[in-house]
Amino acid sequence: MRLIRKKVQKKMNNIKYRAWKIVLLLLVVCLLPVHAVEKSEKEPFNAGKFILGHITDSYFWHITSISEKEISIPLPVIVNSDTRGWFVFMSSKFEHGHSSYQGFEISKSEKHNGKIVEILPDKTEYRPLDLSITKNVASLLISAALLLLIVLSLAKHYKKGPKVAPKGFNGGMELIVVFIQDQVIKPCIGKDYLRYSPYLLTMFFFILINNVLGVIPIFPGGANLTGNLACTGVLALCTFVVVNVFGNKHYWKDIFWPEVPTWLKFPIPIMPFLELFGIFSKPMALMIRLFANMLAGHMIAMVFMSLIFIFGSISVASGSGVSVLAIFFAIFMNFLELLVIFIQAYVFTLLSSVFIGLSRMEPAKEH
Repeated sequence: MRLIRKKVQKKMNNIKYRAWKIVLLLLVVCLLPVHAVEKSEKEPFNAGKFILGHITDSYFWHITSISEKEISIPLPVIVNSDTRGWFVFMSSKFEHGHSSYQGFEISKSEKHNGKIVEILPDKTEYRPLDLSITKNVASLLISAALLLLIVLSLAKHYKKGPKVAPKGFNGGMELIVVFIQDQVIKPCIGKDYLRYSPYLLTMFFFILINNVLGVIPIFPGGANLTGNLACTGVLALCTFVVVNVFGNKHYWKDIFWPEVPTWLKFPIPIMPFLELFGIFSKPMALMIRLFANMLAGHMIAMVFMSLIFIFGSISVASGSGVSVLAIFFAIFMNFLELLVIFIQAYVFTLLSSVFIGLSRMEPAKEH
């Protein structure tokens, strides 16, 4: 038994050590090549570009602007040309989109705007295979490493003293875990809730961590990962797979032959068609709900900040007057978003638990 405990402890220490290495590696890769680019000429303020620049994905992690210099963290670019093979370099080679490198550049065209393209000999743009570490991907890796460290820290405490109540940060984590499991997962799924608890708890904390990082304006925050359809779509797809792969016979019977009048399912399968549509509409609702709520919060805050520059370009007096109201409303939105980041993680987990519970329901017993 002691030998097994030693092996388990050794494995946990190795996992934790690797997790720390991942975090440190990301910090080293991202922080060392901080790049400052001086703007050649002052451009008029573009509110749309300002807002989209903060909520869309990028090959740079923008930090701030000082005078005429943009301070940002360049990220690794990994692209594969069909004719020339693989290329790996830092995005600082592009100087924020003003130049090309090795035949690649960040496109400004309508079709591939903001994406890396290869310039062919006839000057046309071709989209190569792009596996670059963009801002959202870097944020995803950071949040995954943070989640791993948090879970291992809590597991280490229970390994040392399983009967001792944790304090401080670990105590807060235990409170959230118990609340989500006992008040959300268990009532919604039923007797076999423990089977799905690891997945649902992981989803909850993953969304919560990324929501928190999204409202922090400085590195490693500022990425709008949960306000990106690709991220929320994958999360919804995971729930879709869990619901439909582990659904029982009664769940599929209610879809293809529900308990409704026969004329609603034969010869024209009206109700089965609606039930099949519901299979896909549920994850779509999950995806759009999280995406829209997180994106809207970021956009509204950016709109208020844009008002300062818009009115400031008219006159200094109007810019100063509007700035007070804009900053007040922007701070208000940030406080409101602090509430929303928890609510959205909670709602996504709650609805996923409900959908899983509905797929595991047993037929009612006749008395």
